[in-house]
Amino acid sequence: MEKVVNIIERSQLDYSYWNGKHVLVTGHTGFKGGWLVIWLKELGCKVTGISLPSPTNPSLYDLADISKLCASHFVDIRDAKKLNKVFEESEPEVVFHLAAQALVRPSYFDPVETFSTNTMGSTHVLDALRKTSSVKVAVMVTTDKVYRNTESTQPYSEEDLLGGYDPYSASKAASELIIDCYRNSFLKEKKISVASARAGNVIGGGDWAQDRIIPDTIRAWEINKILKLRNPHAIRPWQHVLEPLYGYTILAQKLACNPNFAKSYNFGPSFQDVASVKQVIELAQASWGAGEVEWDRDIKNLKETEILRLDTSLAEHELGIAPVWDIGQAVEKTMAWYKNIAGGAKAFDLCIGDINKFKISGNLHA
Repeated sequence: MEKVVNIIERSQLDYSYWNGKHVLVTGHTGFKGGWLVIWLKELGCKVTGISLPSPTNPSLYDLADISKLCASHFVDIRDAKKLNKVFEESEPEVVFHLAAQALVRPSYFDPVETFSTNTMGSTHVLDALRKTSSVKVAVMVTTDKVYRNTESTQPYSEEDLLGGYDPYSASKAASELIIDCYRNSFLKEKKISVASARAGNVIGGGDWAQDRIIPDTIRAWEINKILKLRNPHAIRPWQHVLEPLYGYTILAQKLACNPNFAKSYNFGPSFQDVASVKQVIELAQASWGAGEVEWDRDIKNLKETEILRLDTSLAEHELGIAPVWDIGQAVEKTMAWYKNIAGGAKAFDLCIGDINKFKISGNLHA
C-alpha cells in the first residue's frame, strides 16, 4: 500500500467547498449512508436525507442520532411524486445516491423488489435531478458487482463489459446504463455533472445487515456462538467504509470544477491488498481475541462470484484517490468499533474518532 500512496499525489478535502453546502443523501438510514451524513456534517454541510426507515435493529442511524444531523424524510425512491417534492423543497447543490437493495442473496428471494428499487428507483432520482435547478453535482453509487464476471484473476476496469448473474448485480449494471443515458440525454445540457461510483465490499462499525461477513461475525461471537460461513476462498476487494466515502467526496469536488470527471470510477483497495473470506475472518479473530468458525458449503444452489478484483488506477490517477488503511487496519478498526459500542461508548463519538484517525493516517488536510 505504501508504494501506491507515495506515487499518487493525494487529493485533499476542501472544507471551503463543503462548508454550508446543501447536500442530499439517499439511503441515509443505511450503514454507508449514516457514515456519509456524519462526515458531511463534520465538513460543515447542510444535509437532507431520503430513505426508508432504518433497515436493521440496532442501526447506526438510531445509535448515532443521525436524525439530529439532517432533515430526514422517510420516502421510498420509487415514489416519484414524494421524491420530487423533497428535492424541490431542499434545493440541494450536491446529491449522493446510495439508496438500494444492496445484498446479493436476498435479491434471489425477491428479484422484483431488487429491480424496482435499483433500476426504477435510480431512474426517479435521476429524473429528480433533471427537474431541480439547484443541483450541480451528483454521485450515483452502484457496486463493484456491475461487471460481467468471468472468475478471472485480473481486476475489472471501468471499460470492461457490464453484466450480472444474480438479480442484484444485474439491477446495478442496468442502473449504470440508465445513469449514462440520463447524463447524455438530459443532464449535460443542464450543466449537471453526474458520475457513478463502483465501490468494493465495505466493512466498518455500525453495520448490522443480515448476510454480511462482519455483522454476522459480531452477532455470533458476542454471544460465544460458532460463526457459520460459506466460501472461505472467495476473494473480494474489502475496504473500510471511509475509503469509498472519501472517494465520493473527492469525486464530487472534482465534478464541481470540471464536467470531464462525469464518468464511472472504481473505488477499492490496491490490487495487492485483496483478501479471501478466510483471511478476513482470521484478522477478525486476532482483533476480537476469540471466536470459533465453521465453514458451511450449503449455499442453497445460489450462484455467487468466487473472485472479484477491481482496477482502481483511474480513480488513483485522475482523482488522486489511494487507500489509507490496508485490510488489516480496516478489520482492526471495525472490530474495535463493535467492542467499544458493547462497552458503552457512543456511536457518534466512535465514528468521529475513526474519521479523524483516517484523516490523520491519510494526511487529509482541510
